[in-house]
Amino acid sequence: MKLGELLLKQGLISEDMLSQALEEQKKAGTRLGTTLISMGYITEEELLKSLSKHFGVQSVDLRDKEMEDGLLKLIPSELAGKYLAVPISRFGRTLTVAMINPGDVAAIEDMQFATGFEIEPVVASEESILKIIQDHYNVQKFLSDVMYEIEMADVSDKSVQMVDEQQDDAEDTDLADVQDDSDSGPALKLASKIISDAVMMNVSDIHIEPYEKSLRIRYRIDGILHEVMKPPKRLIKALATVVKVMSKLKVEEKRLPQDGRIKARIHNKIIDIRVSTVPTLFGEKLALRLLDRSAIQLNLDLLGLEPDTLKSFRKAIKNPYGIILVTGPTGSGKTTTLYSALTELNDPGLNIITAEDPIEYSLGGINQLQVNEKIGLTFASALRSYLRQDPNIIMVGEIRDLETTQIAIRASLTGHLVLSTVHTNSAAATITRLVNMNVEPFLIASTLLSVESQRLLRKVCDHCREPAKYREEALIDAGFEPDKVDFELTKGAGCDQCRGTGYKGRIGIFENMLVTGSIRELILQGAPAEQIEEQAVNEGMVTLRVSAQEKLRTGLTSVEEVIKETKVV
Repeated sequence: MKLGELLLKQGLISEDMLSQALEEQKKAGTRLGTTLISMGYITEEELLKSLSKHFGVQSVDLRDKEMEDGLLKLIPSELAGKYLAVPISRFGRTLTVAMINPGDVAAIEDMQFATGFEIEPVVASEESILKIIQDHYNVQKFLSDVMYEIEMADVSDKSVQMVDEQQDDAEDTDLADVQDDSDSGPALKLASKIISDAVMMNVSDIHIEPYEKSLRIRYRIDGILHEVMKPPKRLIKALATVVKVMSKLKVEEKRLPQDGRIKARIHNKIIDIRVSTVPTLFGEKLALRLLDRSAIQLNLDLLGLEPDTLKSFRKAIKNPYGIILVTGPTGSGKTTTLYSALTELNDPGLNIITAEDPIEYSLGGINQLQVNEKIGLTFASALRSYLRQDPNIIMVGEIRDLETTQIAIRASLTGHLVLSTVHTNSAAATITRLVNMNVEPFLIASTLLSVESQRLLRKVCDHCREPAKYREEALIDAGFEPDKVDFELTKGAGCDQCRGTGYKGRIGIFENMLVTGSIRELILQGAPAEQIEEQAVNEGMVTLRVSAQEKLRTGLTSVEEVIKETKVV
């Protein structure tokens, strides 16, 4: 019995629904079950239940199942792709295989012949089986092909050099094209696949890490690292060479850390990639940060600031002179906040200049300078030169030493607005940090306008969001009185869209401390950060914890994220 007839017989669809689905199936070229689900005529659960009942087999949910590479190798990738079938367990001489059509006798016979096992079919969704094939079989086959090429022909300097020549015009570089070039070398193909897949998955960072007996590739997605690949250890040397050539680093230098940059078109997007290499005990570790120009939104209204925080931050940047600092950990979006502020301030009547390391995005109408410490072009020297360029607004990528801080203070005292970042844990703690850098309190009090601190919280996945219940201790840790929680708490159950994590995307939380007269008095008195923060809160500052709680109230994040990313008040 065909699937359509089966569903008609069980009363799950009507004749009209089946006709429309068959028509759509011809256009889309998909399977009938997938078409019916996408058209909303049946759910995935109804389809699996129907097939399970008809064939007398179990239905399984593969979304959270850990797949064993050794087990998957029992069925060749060709058969897995042909029949959409993957092995999920083995007991003695019986191999349990998840299939979309457990009644396909020919498929079962082929797998029995190929494996030598008795096949026990179960039914699973097409989407989950396809994901396993993509994540495991396709990657393993690709690695096998790469290893075969390496064994048959060495990775020569010539094959790597071809990338270097194509990098001359960064705007025209397409890693997908390079990957398909059989002369470009297997290591280049592997590097291109790693980067190309990362762009498709909205990865922020790629880590290529050598260990004593293995090589590990990890992607940072929504702030969390996930292992995606474990190529053979001997690939690290060729892989490091290719990445270093693409980013114009010294290939022969393996003893010192290096920083470089790749600019490429990947999947029709212009991607900037910041590359960092460091020597470790077992080889060079590579870290690649991906910056997607098309995904950036330089608009203060879209960053997620609470209304009061946005109002106070806007008030600060409208000043004609003074210092505004943005603080937060690496990867918390500090540069995006500064760029958004500059975009709002950008006006033909103003001279705006920046000193950055590196320049992450190009801003029209703003003069941007790339710091290069190797040739003596530091933040301090760039600032010193900029003061002779008649600027109105100066943005310094980071204040990291006393000299840069002193020049920034001098610039603000002579009528310039200075924006920069600094690494501290909160807005109030920035005062302590500046004092520890030997900046005189009276200079801080007279020049600092505001300090904005921020973090990123993971967002609950919209596709698998569900109500959640938490222990009283967890609610107290998140800053709530359990009996006064009058809103629905949510969490992500885990699905294919979020790779089983329950989270998809991130959202910012912010606090902005305006340096008012009373806070200036506390700075001059050498008051501790806690006292300064208390005064700022009394004057209306929304703290990071409160900002995170608001995101929790609206269902954007979870209790775990609030506890993890903000301190107890």
